[in-house]
Amino acid sequence: MKQVLVSTVFLAMFVAPLTLAAEEEFGLPKSESAQLESAIVRTHIPSLLEAIRFSGDIRLCGEKIPYTDQDVRERLEKEMMLSVWDRPQVMLWLKRAHRWFPYIESVLKQEKLPLDLKYLAIVESALLSYGESYQGAVGYWQFIESTGKQYGLRIDSDVDERRNMFSATRAACRYLKKLYSQFGSYLLAMSAYNMGESALNKAIELQETRDYFSLYLPLETQRYILKMVAVKLIMSNPEDYGFHLGPQDLYPVFTFSEIKLSTTDVVPLTMIAKACGISFKTIKDYNPHIRGYFLEKGTSTLLVPEGKDKEFNQKFYPLYNTLPKTQSSSSSSRYHVVKAGESLSAIARKYNTSLSGLQNLNKLSKKHRIHPGDKLRVQ
Repeated sequence: MKQVLVSTVFLAMFVAPLTLAAEEEFGLPKSESAQLESAIVRTHIPSLLEAIRFSGDIRLCGEKIPYTDQDVRERLEKEMMLSVWDRPQVMLWLKRAHRWFPYIESVLKQEKLPLDLKYLAIVESALLSYGESYQGAVGYWQFIESTGKQYGLRIDSDVDERRNMFSATRAACRYLKKLYSQFGSYLLAMSAYNMGESALNKAIELQETRDYFSLYLPLETQRYILKMVAVKLIMSNPEDYGFHLGPQDLYPVFTFSEIKLSTTDVVPLTMIAKACGISFKTIKDYNPHIRGYFLEKGTSTLLVPEGKDKEFNQKFYPLYNTLPKTQSSSSSSRYHVVKAGESLSAIARKYNTSLSGLQNLNKLSKKHRIHPGDKLRVQ
């Protein structure tokens, strides 16, 4: 109470003189000075104590959160304070959510799943395509390779659909529906998503309870659900926590055009970018699932900024036909996907070639740095 009182008194001490000065010095009518005072108050950041004063019925995916239980309350308070305190991160959640939530929500509705599941993507990846956990989980929904493939994602040396929002969201929905049918609770389904269904089944069997809040689970999973609750509370009513973002502050909804192409050879992505009138970086940003610098042969569909698909075929195929045979012939080409800790010199030795030869083959400068997931041509 003392902390809240001090904050209120300080705010009043700051606002009142400023309002009075506005009325006296600039001759503002009282109505306008009141608007000024209101604008200042709206920027007030609630204290951490205010952020953890819960009331009413709190639910996640329709399931009640028993925050009146002291243990649950302490855990929820921790997640709320950590989240509210990290204000830049919350602002990025809100900004990115405006870009991606419309699509995620539409898929959840089609699959007849609770809309609250959209917050799982915030907890998993903060809505970033390139996130990777120490256990090898990748992408927006943080699939490990085996689970991603099980639910229809393509993961190989050319493509990693875990980084594709559209493919990965569909896969996540299929997986969550399966987990819900298995456990009969979304809280348990999300726990299994985090720790693995076999491990959760074993914990339930040994502890003889199916109540998430009564289960002793790995610390990460104990926090997992309450992190989602904290994210939901903040993002459902951001103004209550001092986040006053207007439409102009949010990232635009992701819109795109599609280009379809069919080739018999590997194609440099730079060539596709030139035909669209965009940069290589833009191609990679719109298609983060494509590894390296080349597009595999065959039929492909790529996303590009809206309107950049116009006249693509007329511009692309003349460029494609100019590819030298040594570059366009992919029948004997070999590629290597860079792993963590690998260097260009080590990769060159692995394939019995010189460092300069490897750099020339991939058009890399001496200062170029490689990263895990990059696809290099080695023959």
